[in-house]
Amino acid sequence: MRKNILSRKISLKLPNERSAFLWGPRKCGKTWWINHCFLPEQKSKVILIDLLKTDVFAEFASRPSLLRERYSNFKGLIVIDEIQKLPVLLDEVHWLIENVGISFLLTGSSARKLKQSHANLLGGRAWRRVMLPLSLTEIEGGNLSEILKSGLLPPHFLSPDPIEDLRAYVADYLKEEIVEEALVRNIPAFSEFLRVAALTSSELLDYTNVASESGVSAKVVRSYFDILEDTFLGFRLQSWKKSKTRRMILTDKFYLFDVGVTQFLSRRNSNPGTPEFGKAFEQLVLMELRAFQAYVFPELPICYWRTSTGLEIDFILGEKDVAIEVKASSRLREQDLSALAGLVEDGAVKRKVVVSLEKERRQFLEMPYKGIEIWPWKEFVEALWAREFI
Repeated sequence: MRKNILSRKISLKLPNERSAFLWGPRKCGKTWWINHCFLPEQKSKVILIDLLKTDVFAEFASRPSLLRERYSNFKGLIVIDEIQKLPVLLDEVHWLIENVGISFLLTGSSARKLKQSHANLLGGRAWRRVMLPLSLTEIEGGNLSEILKSGLLPPHFLSPDPIEDLRAYVADYLKEEIVEEALVRNIPAFSEFLRVAALTSSELLDYTNVASESGVSAKVVRSYFDILEDTFLGFRLQSWKKSKTRRMILTDKFYLFDVGVTQFLSRRNSNPGTPEFGKAFEQLVLMELRAFQAYVFPELPICYWRTSTGLEIDFILGEKDVAIEVKASSRLREQDLSALAGLVEDGAVKRKVVVSLEKERRQFLEMPYKGIEIWPWKEFVEALWAREFI
């Protein structure tokens, strides 16, 4: 089956004299989207400054004031790609926004260097957007097993050999983001940490356990997790803390940003029917929820629900809007729904949904499972983006 990428969901309509940051992990498609989608829509004059070009980088690195000297009389939009490579340029950007009214689109794959250098993040003068790997609504072709294997970074999804591309991606990431920016000194230890982080992705954060497996201290492991967040290669999922009747687990979970990267680093053989397949399927659904959050409803809370007695629901969407359980099963049994049934004791949840491999939608009509909806995963994705749940 031929694989294609459809139009991206991200949208950015910059009014005159407004600016924005566009963040996202490497190879998620920021540069392609800017050149093929964003810039063609701009009616004003546009200047593109690509700091990945060595001559361009060297020119502005040696003399950041060139930005002001060249464009003080410019009226239009300036796009600076990979702004994290030259944080000092943000002071010039700030001046041009304040004194000339130029609009900027500033893209980057790492906020780490900007934070560490105390760079000027423009103090609320720029909107913030994040681009993530592909949504399932942005692709056609590929079955579920193939998607879980390749992940949803555009070049990996389209690749005839995604494993080789994933291998190169991990190596390039270690080289470019870690070595060149000197984020860590012990590259072999960080490489082992990445493998352990992938193995424990979707589990409760346990710094001591990860440190033991990685061969470094818990303090170092904490800094490594921070690096993954700052480079948009991982994120924390907080627990739901609003229970009135139960003791809740309050520890965050941690996920890597793309299911294909997780699968490659963990070296899992995620065949259908295995627990590993179930974990990968759960992460895929979470990736879709995060894409919806990023592009449609940035303030939408996404968390998980877990009691001290072990009852757990994968995701709570919104303020008790939807409780979502993910089951990689083609035929659910009532005992698979015990956690959703138990959630009733914590008060009303508007909807209780199971995302599954079943072929048809259905709903339980009898207590204690009354109201629980079973959704085929593709239909759930379509309904999510149609805003049927939020």
